[in-house]
Amino acid sequence: MMGIQNSTASLQQDSSAAGLRAIVFAAFAAALAGLLFGYDTGVASGIQGYLQQYFHLTAGQLGFAIACLDLGCIVGALFAGTLADRFGRKKILLLCALLFIASGLFSAIPRNLAELVCARILGGLAIGASSMIAPVYIAEIAPEKHRGRLGALFQLGIVVGIAIVYWVNYLILEYGNSTSATGIHWSRDYGWRWMLGSETLPALLFLVLLMWIKESPRWLILNNRQAEARSILTRFFGSAKAESEIAAVCKVASEETGQLRELFTRHYRLPLFVALFLAVFSQFSGINSIIYYAPRVFGAAGMKTTSAFGSTALVGMVNLLFTFVAVGFVDRAGRKLLLTIGTAVQAAALTSVGLVFALATKEPAIQTAGGSIRFQGGLSQATFASLAKSAHTSIKMIPHFSTAQVTMLLVSVLVFIAAFAMAMGPMPWIIISEIFPARIRGRAASLAVLTLWAAIFVVAQTFPVLKNELGLMTTYFIYAGCSAVSFLFTVLVLPETKGRTLEEIETHWRHRMAVNPGDSTAV
Repeated sequence: MMGIQNSTASLQQDSSAAGLRAIVFAAFAAALAGLLFGYDTGVASGIQGYLQQYFHLTAGQLGFAIACLDLGCIVGALFAGTLADRFGRKKILLLCALLFIASGLFSAIPRNLAELVCARILGGLAIGASSMIAPVYIAEIAPEKHRGRLGALFQLGIVVGIAIVYWVNYLILEYGNSTSATGIHWSRDYGWRWMLGSETLPALLFLVLLMWIKESPRWLILNNRQAEARSILTRFFGSAKAESEIAAVCKVASEETGQLRELFTRHYRLPLFVALFLAVFSQFSGINSIIYYAPRVFGAAGMKTTSAFGSTALVGMVNLLFTFVAVGFVDRAGRKLLLTIGTAVQAAALTSVGLVFALATKEPAIQTAGGSIRFQGGLSQATFASLAKSAHTSIKMIPHFSTAQVTMLLVSVLVFIAAFAMAMGPMPWIIISEIFPARIRGRAASLAVLTLWAAIFVVAQTFPVLKNELGLMTTYFIYAGCSAVSFLFTVLVLPETKGRTLEEIETHWRHRMAVNPGDSTAV
């Protein structure tokens, strides 16, 4: 008898381990959407200078060529929720994979700016849709004790994609950073095409892995396909847990209307506010001023092109390393604690970045297409002014940074990236995917992610303007202020969701507001 009991326990343990492996595989496959997200956005740091030269773009045209991706993301996020709620999470993720492949191919062969913009918008559609669907899919298949860790895989995918593409950009730059005897500059004429087209390979991997994953069992239950859901849940958790999951989903679903307007009732005002705040202020920290424009920020401090690209690659590695901190601690420490620490460090690091630019000395220089000619003691001021006139330009005061200041800038940026990677990077994706009611989870998450992408677009469009009009000092002080607001919000308002099932979180919102409609404290 004892042998039979031990055998049964061993069989149950093996079944549980096999189920967890299946969940992890499905979460990993979905999180590749994050890798493509990071790849497609991070590639901008390498291509923008060469795009400007190749297509002879103005600053406004360059900004649009980079930010048009975000327009596609906004549209993708706008419709993804409705499509995912109607047709399922897996089918729309497969569509996103096809869009990623098409974007990578067409981005590598544009003959003009319009064709490049269309190709980037295709990629944006895929990013916007998958950035809403993938975290929701992961949250819906993950057991509550591992949901934070598995949910953080999406952000891990983003930073892995950014880190990979930074090194791809750097290696391509090193390979062809020269001009031939015929006047062809390889990086300017061809290198950026390889940077953009290299996305096709991970996109193909994403498509292949998606073919092996199962549909979200929660979506199947809500669409009257309980037999399929039971089969998947039994594989994931065992038969007993499968039945309790089905019963819990059916119970909370029976208390919902399934209409999006339910999201605006008093039961869900707080989760809606939390989701929208995190979506906006995760981006108003200025993260994409580093991700999109890192070489130019470092270049503004006097780094040479190859050093700026190398430092940008280092940013990607730090981003990756500290995302593992989030993966390791989110289910132990909780979302709130990591966000409290992260936003406080963000504010301090961004203030330090602003101070570096505030303390820089100003020197007269002549701006040219190839850089700048600084005033040197060997020239008289009259000769320098004459040189400026002959170059059809004027003398401007540009900042000069000491070696110590450049080091301080690099360290401050890396500390900011580390803080963002462990908190404000992954937590919004996790929390947004957790806190909405089951029947409208896709559409509600779509609204939050749409807001996030609108904020990304605002930052991408305004950073070059802020940099030119206000200077990097004031720009990063503004971002530091936004991070300080995020810290106060986290301490005073943000609820904690770790360790609860999605149904328990949903039931809690409804019951808490029924007991105390004015309560806005943590869960």
